[in-house]
Amino acid sequence: MAASTAVAGARAPAPPRLPAAYDSTAGGSALAPAELDRWWLLFNDPRLNALEDEAFRTGPDALTAAARVLEARATRNSLIAQTLPTGEIAGNASKAHNRNIGAQGNSLFPIGGDVESETASLKVSWEIDLFGRLSVARKVAKANLSVTRFNVEAARASLAASVADTYFQATGLGIQSDDARETVRIETELLRVAQGKADLGLAAATDADRVAGDLSQAKAQLEDLEAQRHAAQRQLLILIGRAGAPVDSLKLGAEAAEAPPPPAAMPGDLLSRRPDVRESESRLRSELGTAKLRHLAVFPTFTILPQLGLSRNVQPSVSYNASTNTLMPYQQTTSLGYWTWGGGVTVPLFDIPRLLFDAKAEDARARQAAIAYEKTVQTAYGEAENALVSLAAGKRAAALLTDGEARAHRASDAASERYSMGLDDLNTALSAERAWRTTRSALTGERVQALRRAVATYKALGGGWAYASTLAKAR
Repeated sequence: MAASTAVAGARAPAPPRLPAAYDSTAGGSALAPAELDRWWLLFNDPRLNALEDEAFRTGPDALTAAARVLEARATRNSLIAQTLPTGEIAGNASKAHNRNIGAQGNSLFPIGGDVESETASLKVSWEIDLFGRLSVARKVAKANLSVTRFNVEAARASLAASVADTYFQATGLGIQSDDARETVRIETELLRVAQGKADLGLAAATDADRVAGDLSQAKAQLEDLEAQRHAAQRQLLILIGRAGAPVDSLKLGAEAAEAPPPPAAMPGDLLSRRPDVRESESRLRSELGTAKLRHLAVFPTFTILPQLGLSRNVQPSVSYNASTNTLMPYQQTTSLGYWTWGGGVTVPLFDIPRLLFDAKAEDARARQAAIAYEKTVQTAYGEAENALVSLAAGKRAAALLTDGEARAHRASDAASERYSMGLDDLNTALSAERAWRTTRSALTGERVQALRRAVATYKALGGGWAYASTLAKAR
């Protein structure tokens, strides 16, 4: 009675409640599921599109994910096959020769000769699913496949995000390296001017030393940026499956583009869009099904055991000759066909206490899976909201830096024009250009961060895997 009550109570809990909207002022446009599946197309970057396609086609992570899906499907089919009727066809054939080495034989009792035996049988074992044990086992097998499949989809989504994030990072580092190279040029010119003034006694030697320190800092920053770009390019080559290729084989963008607006999404969409949430839900269903199997294990098992068989036996015997009224040896052949119909019942009488303890332990694991599912949902909500807030803040910061960069650029152009007219010296013009380059580098860095935040946002909202096609197949 206790077992049946526990089985009836093993139900999936209701999904955790989520707010109606994200606590963010960031606006966005509604996207179709297919657009969110392949969100990188929204950046309108052919280089990024080609890298994503190559990563899904030849990347080691993608190839490993495909192999895991094949393994999971085969395992699912094997587990389901175990719930179907089982049986085997067995055959045996033998031939023996006996030779008399002792007493002499006679016609009535022949000794020695050839004995042949051939048998074939089909034995079937078919468990009657009176208590639903087999159907629950099939559901558990399917839930385990879903766990692996959604885990693989999460890996594919992470791969898409990693490729895009590394691509934008490498692009930004390339642009910043160019700016740093220009800064080194400017500092070199400033040092030349300062050293010339110091040699003529028009300025203090400490001014040249200060500029020399700035030049050393600019050169060190350039070296650091070049190393970071090389590392990002190498990481990108590893992700797309070209780890042995030179880093120069990658074609990066020449400028940091504007990030596309975030999609308009509701928190409840995470329950169906996020692959990690779907994986946690499938894991919960698997644990609940396993708990139900543990409770059903205390019930008897009824099995039908039919059997079909054929046999043929050839052995020495005695025949009677009516015409001569004598007995003579001959080989007797016997061929039989048979069938049996039986059944069996197994009652785990003395194992019931142990099985009940196992069921209680599995119930505890199911409760842990339920808690983990709720935590996964809440974590997904927090990641999505934080990504939207961070993306909105980055866009505002990029807008401020865009205005500052435009003003610094105008100031640099004005200083260059005054220098060409002889109204300002070279030091003033180069200082204005250096200020503009610094602001431009900061703007580039913020735009790259905005692109990377957009990538994180699309991933947090459940994009980057074949949700639309998976949903269509499920329906």
